[in-house]
Amino acid sequence: MLFPTVDFAVFFALVFVGHWLLAPRARAWRWFMIAASYVFYAWWDWRFVPLLIGVSALAQVGALLVERYPDEWRRRLAMGAGVVAVTAPLALFKYYGFVALELANLLGSPPLPLAQLVLPVGVSFYTFMAISYVVDVYRRDTELASTGDVFLYLSFFPHLVAGPIVRPEELIPQIATRRDPRSIDVAGAAWLIMGGLFKKVVISSYVVAQIVDPVFGDPGGHSALETLMAIWGYAVVIYADFSGYTDIAIGVARLLGFEFPQNFDRPYAARTVQEFWRRWHMTLSRWLRDYLYIPFGGNRKGRLRTYVNLLLTMAIGGLWHGAAWTFVLWGLLHGAYLVAGQIVARGRAVGELAEPSAGRWRPWLQRLATFHLVCLGWVLFRADSLDTAVDVLGRLVGGWDEPTTLVTPALVLAVFGMLAVQVIPRGASAAIRERLAVMRPVPLGVALGLTLFAITTMGPQGVAPFIYFQF
Repeated sequence: MLFPTVDFAVFFALVFVGHWLLAPRARAWRWFMIAASYVFYAWWDWRFVPLLIGVSALAQVGALLVERYPDEWRRRLAMGAGVVAVTAPLALFKYYGFVALELANLLGSPPLPLAQLVLPVGVSFYTFMAISYVVDVYRRDTELASTGDVFLYLSFFPHLVAGPIVRPEELIPQIATRRDPRSIDVAGAAWLIMGGLFKKVVISSYVVAQIVDPVFGDPGGHSALETLMAIWGYAVVIYADFSGYTDIAIGVARLLGFEFPQNFDRPYAARTVQEFWRRWHMTLSRWLRDYLYIPFGGNRKGRLRTYVNLLLTMAIGGLWHGAAWTFVLWGLLHGAYLVAGQIVARGRAVGELAEPSAGRWRPWLQRLATFHLVCLGWVLFRADSLDTAVDVLGRLVGGWDEPTTLVTPALVLAVFGMLAVQVIPRGASAAIRERLAVMRPVPLGVALGLTLFAITTMGPQGVAPFIYFQF
């Protein structure tokens, strides 16, 4: 079920009413919300609901075993078994075909039967959350929760199919808290939902259809200028698409009395790649840090091991996005960026490298350089093969004198407008939200209705699935 659809509007209206009517009755409310979340998931394909139930059950069994054993060795063994159990469905559906095909290519004959498995939507996200629960119970960072709370934690429909990745301590305590409808930040939720719809329905859908899909579908048939605009355009598309989804998810959860962690913070305003990852898909960045990088040893075992840990963490992060070498190389590229950043920072700290001269243009040059380093990675991320990525980048070498028909004033406005928003002072959007917060219900409803009408008018017919659904 897609957020920007009539189906979801009807679904959410019914759930919203049931949610607040049952709020005083904790047990009935909990199972109502679990059932509603399963209906939401089943709307895509009901056959995968048992998979979600199974992962939830395995996570709870793993956590129960961890909690049962007093000695560290058995706790660790139970935690490892729980993590393997909840990860197994993800490995089967997402990576079995990739591994089998690579082994077949390596050995010259298929060692494993090849099968084309449909990737269940959202499996990567709720698997990561299940891992968090089992590991955090082992670490004693979160308490063992009731089975109902765990099932709702993993299936709660606002975050179910594309995040944000919510930690157990961020959501499970809220499930047990009685919510007051009078304390709901309606204006703040509306701001997030309308902004998310605009980014997805208007910006992302337009830019991807206008230039990104045509250029990446046929790199050789487009000029250098169109290729460059497609690369910049994809940077805007993936930001508008994914941040738009999580804005809607956070806003919907807020209308139900829940607070989700922020997932994006103007990432293209970052001055280094390290800062970019503190602003982009923030819940995934923290997950990779806390459940991969630090357990690998982090920066505690010397410089060389730190660099290896960074590369390995980012390579796994790339593979999490998709079972293809383009994603692995994308992760390794960002790992190399982070390693280079560490080397430069250390060189400056010990005096081996001079500090760059300060100046009014330095932050903007840093942002420009960082943005284009990230864009280089986006080419790998978007391309369907390494050959396509090479062809896209190769078009930037020549073809600058070729005519262009895809780069229109509307496209330039959409791409550079979204990039300009990244560097607007925070106070501007805060002032708008404050004005919305003090509006009376009728004017607020009229304003939201007009905004929604404008979004549907400017958007295309139909809404494509969000990009991150495929991950």
